[in-house]
Amino acid sequence: MAAALALSAGSSAQMNLDSWRVSEQLGAVLGSEAACGLSYDPAAIDRFIDESVAADDMEFTSNLGVNTRSTVRQVEDMSASTLTAHCAQIRRVARSYGFVAD
Repeated sequence: MAAALALSAGSSAQMNLDSWRVSEQLGAVLGSEAACGLSYDPAAIDRFIDESVAADDMEFTSNLGVNTRSTVRQVEDMSASTLTAHCAQIRRVARSYGFVAD
């Protein structure tokens, strides 16, 4: 019984960490959309969420909001060169997620 609880707790902690990472990464991409001059396909975002986030993950949307707003603020404070580098990678990630066409 104790082993089952330990495994369950470990699995839950891993799921929370994975959920946070997805919200962090997606928040960076979504929070950079306007600053990088990108426009994302809403259906692609839906697919990404379906594939990457557990249906019962109640924390994801709150974490996504925090991470998206954080990125928007960070981007506002970037130098032109830093923003260029940031947007170059965000564009690549957005393409890999299927959010923008090649």
